[in-house]
Amino acid sequence: MRYTVFGATGGTGRQLVQQALAGGHEVTAVVRDPARLPVRHERLDVVTADVTDPAALTTAVTGRDAVLSALGAPGNKSAGIASRGTEAILSAMEASGTRRYVGLSAAPVAPGTEGESVFHRTVVLPLVRRALREVYADLSVMEDAVRSAGLEWTIVRPPRLTDRPAKGTYRRVIGGNVPRSHLVPRADLAAAMLAMVDDPLTVRQHVGVAS
Repeated sequence: MRYTVFGATGGTGRQLVQQALAGGHEVTAVVRDPARLPVRHERLDVVTADVTDPAALTTAVTGRDAVLSALGAPGNKSAGIASRGTEAILSAMEASGTRRYVGLSAAPVAPGTEGESVFHRTVVLPLVRRALREVYADLSVMEDAVRSAGLEWTIVRPPRLTDRPAKGTYRRVIGGNVPRSHLVPRADLAAAMLAMVDDPLTVRQHVGVAS
C-alpha cells in the first residue's frame, strides 16, 4: 500500500513511518524539517511542506491508499496545529480523491469512559483536561472537521503515550475509550493505527487504544 504520514518527525509519526516501511509499504512523510526524520529507505519519500497549506499538500496525498496523521501539540503554547493542519490535509484529500484517513486525537477529548473508576472520572480526568485545556480544545475542533469531511475517517483516541518498548499487544474499543488503562507505548499505538487502515469496522468511528 501507499501511505502518506503527517507529523512524521514526532514519536508516533516516526513509528508509523518505520513500521509501514517494515511492512513493505511505500511511505511519503510530510515534514517541516527533514533533518528531524532520521529514517532513510528506498520506499520512503520525504516531502518538505507547510502542513497548513492545502495546495502544498495535494501532491503528497494524491494516489495514496491512506493518509495517517499524528499531528499534535506537545503543550498549550503550540496548540492549534492539529486543527489547522488537519483542515488543510482534509482539503487536500478531497481535492485529490484520496478517501481513507486515520488520525490521532486523545482519550480526554471523549465525553466519558464507560467502566472507568470514580476517582479517574471525578479527579484525574478533570485535572488533565484543565492542565492541557488548549491542546484538547484544539483536538476537539480537529475532530469536528474530520467528522464533517466526506471521507472514510477514523479518529484514534489513546491515553498518555510512552516511549517504552512495544508490548506487541494492545486493547481497543470502537466507539469509546479503553477503561482502566491509562498508558500506551507509541510503538503499539502506531501498530494499531496501521491495522485500522483496511479494517472496515473502524471506518467513521472513534477508536480508543491502550495497553
